[in-house]
Amino acid sequence: MVIRAPEGEDEYRCYLRLRYETLREPWGDPEGSELEDDDETAIHRMMIDEDSGEIVGVARLHFNAPGEAQIRLMAIKESHRRQNLGRQLIVEMEAIAHGEGAERIILHARDYAMGFYEKLGYRTIEPSYLLMGQIQHYLMEKTVS
Repeated sequence: MVIRAPEGEDEYRCYLRLRYETLREPWGDPEGSELEDDDETAIHRMMIDEDSGEIVGVARLHFNAPGEAQIRLMAIKESHRRQNLGRQLIVEMEAIAHGEGAERIILHARDYAMGFYEKLGYRTIEPSYLLMGQIQHYLMEKTVS
């Protein structure tokens, strides 16, 4: 597996497609709901299976304030879950955040993903919001050094 930024418009569209198929489509959200207003200024990474060329994971990072980064829209293709790929992608995003001066990383985890993030050292702060009226999210944080 290789983790890198999408290269070119076609790859970026494929990156967004996986984001939609994994995070929005299963709950009936329309295409386009995977887009964020600040996508152009965010840091994007995707995980690619070197053998097939298939994009199997995506994540993005942005800074809320000096010293505070946020990981959002993290997804691993269902067929590739439970293979330690999500962990690799998060470690990469944390390294980027730390390299850019982040001392703290936050994220809003879906209720069923909290255990995954806890194993990576994130701690739960509080319930944050209910996405699409169905999916409870929790604010989590981690100090990086």
